[in-house]
Amino acid sequence: MADVAANELGAPVLAHDWAMSGLRPYPELQETLDAMGLRGHRGVGWSILCALARAQLRRGQPVVLDGVARAPDVAGCRAVAEEEGAPSFVIMTLCSDPALHRSRIEGRQRGIPGWYELDWDHVARARAEWVALDDADVVLDAAVTAGQNAASLRHALAEWRRSSGN
Repeated sequence: MADVAANELGAPVLAHDWAMSGLRPYPELQETLDAMGLRGHRGVGWSILCALARAQLRRGQPVVLDGVARAPDVAGCRAVAEEEGAPSFVIMTLCSDPALHRSRIEGRQRGIPGWYELDWDHVARARAEWVALDDADVVLDAAVTAGQNAASLRHALAEWRRSSGN
């Protein structure tokens, strides 16, 4: 759905896992990140994405950030947009059907150089800890087809652009 949003907005997609994969060749950085734990990995990744997003926004360009964001991450992204005088639009995706979610994770190959593929155990733990965002502008459920979600997203973005003048 990040690609759908990017195509609609004429924006690049900056993805958390792609950004973090750029740090993998540096063992010293990996040791530090590992010592920081999951919060460190997440925090560093979102810090990188926010800095890159800020650069795009300062050029007057839209940007799409893609990653598993928790409420503090979303708040940080919204704050960057506000500081740069840009509107923000948060898309939350979920999969209400755990069996379908598992089949998609187990069959997925993202091909991010230097990055690992997620396994179901990792995703299942994340699902168990997940707290849904309460301020998403649109929520898309992957239990419906990608085409249906793309149409819903395009409609939501068109409405948002009309109402916000973007």
